[in-house]
Amino acid sequence: MGLVLDTSIIIRAERGGSLDFSPWADYGDAFISAITVSELLVGVHRADSDARRARRSAFVEAILARLPVLDFTTETARVHAGLFAALSQQGQMIGAHDLIIAATALGHGCAVLTTNTAEFARVPGLEVLAPLVS
Repeated sequence: MGLVLDTSIIIRAERGGSLDFSPWADYGDAFISAITVSELLVGVHRADSDARRARRSAFVEAILARLPVLDFTTETARVHAGLFAALSQQGQMIGAHDLIIAATALGHGCAVLTTNTAEFARVPGLEVLAPLVS
């Protein structure tokens, strides 16, 4: 199995939260999706000062050194297309980036750890986990 971290978990860590995955050790390795890398880098580019840009950049690089990135592959695209069709037919569509994260997780047999459980819970077959509140 494995655990794909939603961007919300990484942002929470940047704001002082924990990146301790020990409560989910049974899931195996933790990963991030390629779209999460993009979302984090957008935050770097949109920083309102050089100091904040440097802090965010250093944080993102530390995350990339720590967590393997799962790429958007043809198989992920197939999963994504099926999810998109199913959710749109049901009127349950979720955000575009969240749908890519969900497809990435499903395509790799992983659960998703997120603070946005209501959105991800709409995805059929996806195991959704919430962070522990400390």
